[in-house]
This record gives sequence, structure tokens and C-alpha cells, in this order.
Amino acid sequence: MDYPAKFARIAEKTSFRLLDADARAFVGDMANRYRFTLQELQLVSDMALDRSRWKEQPLGEDWPDEGDKSALIRALVRRHGQVRDREKSYAAFSSADKPKAVKPEIRVASKPNLGLGRCPVASERTRCCNLMTLDAVERCGFDCSYCSIQSFYHGNAVTFDGTFPEKLAALVLDPDRTYHIGTGQSSDSLMWGNHNRVLEALARFARDNPNVLLELKTKSRNIGWLLENDYPPNILTTWSLNPQTIIDHEEHLTASLAQRLDAAGKIAAKGRLVGFHFHPIVHYDRWREDYGAICRELVSRFTPGQVATVSLGTLTFTRSVMKTIRRRPLASKILQMPMEEIAGKYSYPLAVKTELFRHVYGALSPWHGRVFFYLCMEAEELWNPVFGHAYASNGAFEEAMKAAYFAKVGALD
Repeated sequence: MDYPAKFARIAEKTSFRLLDADARAFVGDMANRYRFTLQELQLVSDMALDRSRWKEQPLGEDWPDEGDKSALIRALVRRHGQVRDREKSYAAFSSADKPKAVKPEIRVASKPNLGLGRCPVASERTRCCNLMTLDAVERCGFDCSYCSIQSFYHGNAVTFDGTFPEKLAALVLDPDRTYHIGTGQSSDSLMWGNHNRVLEALARFARDNPNVLLELKTKSRNIGWLLENDYPPNILTTWSLNPQTIIDHEEHLTASLAQRLDAAGKIAAKGRLVGFHFHPIVHYDRWREDYGAICRELVSRFTPGQVATVSLGTLTFTRSVMKTIRRRPLASKILQMPMEEIAGKYSYPLAVKTELFRHVYGALSPWHGRVFFYLCMEAEELWNPVFGHAYASNGAFEEAMKAAYFAKVGALD
């Protein structure tokens, strides 16, 4: 088979077809010149696509002068790694890079099971809190570039279980156990409000089961139903926080930082517990100043008695999630970061993580010993350098977390 015919066949199996016209023309010329294999074309196309998504120098303008194909590939990988690993800046990004909001298709389906189970990203290879997750809604209407939900669900449909309230009311739990259950894994916990009676059912469930700490995790400001109703104190509302730069360019369609903090302040003023998740912390040129500013505002606006928890975590990807992110037609710098394989996933090197986590934890020093801090799905060896202590097992971590949470709930009575 002549190479042009082979190229036409293998190109359809790679990200080559996702390149813009200029990049396709250049990569196509180089492929014909060097007779790229399927794997080589995939590698070069992915690098060209990264440069476009990151709004960095096009691969064609950074092409090594190598006659030998093996030397060329090595030089390409080295140069691209240098671009990937350097400190990133969002200076070239603007509002024009934001995706347009697409109204989701709302579906109601009757499902056979409740959707209560172990956190789907739980692992014995990291220190894990053994959170149980409850799929009140499937698929999120926000559009965060790094979110793994986009790999679980496809299309634009958001699905509610038509009999969710009835299933939840019929759930029987062990009265001698305590439970920590979250609803923010398969969708945002609050963006849909009380659609399909979801919040109403969750509040009734929490009231009927005081041995449950029910966590509603959100990037929304949609707290109207919570403010208008006297929901039980064992419901913990938590906000994922990032600097406005990251919200603007990576957490599309979500509430602004100011809106999230204002919403949390209203819930705290109602006499209910709140919490905050610095997850994912993103390393970029202004990360120290911007995360430090958020921490100072938290300490000034909230007392330790109002806050149950603060979690720290960062960008972590599987290969499939990275493939999904890269192939979306969206400007994003999320994959422009130094990566190492840790516990079967790809994330920042441990030294970078330690620096990120220690900075945020240190900036919240007035809350030390009075708010429960933890690392979410991170390696056990990070705990001592960050917090000065570690848990011997996931079970010990889980019990410490639940004890701290229920002590805060009890203090509200």
C-alpha cells in the first residue's frame, strides 16, 4: 500500500481529524515526509492538538530540524514536555474562549436501584475516607474542563430518577452505624434545586436518619430551597473553591467565587454547617497569591464553628479522561502540567503537591485544630509533610472524619 493511502486509513484512528486546517496541513506534510506509523501520527497529532488547546506556540513553529525520524520524535517529545511542564499563564485567554451554554435535556426515568454505593474513585492505593455516594441526579449541567463525569456520561441528557424520593424513604440503615453520604459525585448537588423533589427527599432522609451526615457538594449559588426550608443540621453544604481565573477559564457555567462564598455565608448565617473543597488546586503563575487571598477571605468571613471541613486535592487523571479532555473543542490549560503516574493515575509530582497543599493549609492556620482538614484521594506519604500527622488506614481516616463532623452537628443543637 502506498503511504498516502495508508495515511488516509490511519489518520481516522487518531486525533489528526480534530486539528485546525493549518495544523492538519502541516502534520499531514510531515507524516508523508517521515512516513509516520499510526502510533507516531497519534503522538504528533496529540502534541499539535495540545498546543492549540493551550494557546501556545503551534507545533509547526517549534519543529526540530532533524532528518532522522527517531531523532525527530525524541526532539519533539522533549520540546513538548518543556512547554507542558513550565509554569502556565492564562494571559492569552479571554471570554471568547468560553464555551456557549447549551440547555440540557432533562429526563425522568424509572430506575430499578437507588444508586447508593462506594465512591467510584475510591482506591486502596491512596488514603481514602470511604465516602458513600448517592446518585440523586446523573450528569452535571456545568462544564468544568477537568471533570471526570464527562467520561462517565455522554450526550446532553440530565437524568432524574422518577421514584428517587420513594426509594430513598424505603432505605433501611443500621441504626448502630454512622454514615457519611455525598450526592455530588454524578452531578452537582445544588444546581438543580428541588427539581423532581430531590432536596425535599434528601432533607426527609437526613431527618429520619440522624446517624447520617449528608453532604451536598456544589459550585452553584442555588440555595433558595435550603434558605426557605428548615432542613436538619446533619446536612452539610460544601463548596468547591478556586480562584476566579480558574473559574473563568476552566470551570465554565459555574457560579463565580464571590457568588459561592456569598451562598456559603447565607447558609452559615442560617445556623447550618458549611465546608470547603480546594479541589482541584491548580498550579499556575499566580497560584500562591490567588489561593492565599481566598484563604484570608474565608478566615475573615467564617468562624471555625460554622465550618465542618476543608479538603485539599489536585488534578488527577486516568488516560481515558485525558483523552476526553484533549479531544474536546475547548481552550484549556488543564493538561499543561508536569505529570507523573501515581497510584495508577496521572497527577503532579509529589513535590509539587506538597508545595500546593502546605501553602493552602498554612494560609488557614487560624482554623487548625478547630476544623477537620484532609487530603482527598492522595498518597498517604503526603499527610505528614502537610499536616504533621497521618492515619494508619482508610478506616481510621473515615472514623476520625465522621467523629469530627458529628461533633460539629451536635454543637449546633
